[in-house]
Amino acid sequence: MTLRVVPSTNEVFREDISEYVAQLQLHMALQARNLLPNLTTNVSDSREKLLQETQANVEKIVSRQIL
Repeated sequence: MTLRVVPSTNEVFREDISEYVAQLQLHMALQARNLLPNLTTNVSDSREKLLQETQANVEKIVSRQIL
């Protein structure tokens, strides 16, 4: 006769939740890396880039308006 140790449902549930949380934390960390802008040492470059992005956004909005 052999004895098998079967984990209780609570233990399995905890393991599933732990694995899910670990995967979620990894996913959130990777997403955060994509959301943060690159740090630039030159302030004028970042201002120029912001100006270009703003102009591009305004041009998109204007081009999509129905006259």
